[in-house]
Amino acid sequence: MTAKATKSRTATPATTAQKARSPRALTPAGRGKSKLDAMIAALRAPKGATLAQLMSLTGWQIHSVRGAMSGASKKQRGLSIVSTKPGAERIYRIENRK
Repeated sequence: MTAKATKSRTATPATTAQKARSPRALTPAGRGKSKLDAMIAALRAPKGATLAQLMSLTGWQIHSVRGAMSGASKKQRGLSIVSTKPGAERIYRIENRK
């Protein structure tokens, strides 16, 4: 019997060229509006937006829209989001601070 040479199965470290291929690295700085930016723009409208409108705007599910409103908008960006229910649907909008 002869001994077989085995290849090492350890992962090779990522090179700087491989790291540069990450999606964030390829995105230009002035890439335009993100989904969160579009959502905030809709909330800044004088009439505000419903959850259904925000869901169709972003393509997110309802829990993701609510999470983005509470997390990214309220906590991270310090925006004040208010909700009213004048009819059948609740309307969310960003309250202007004075």
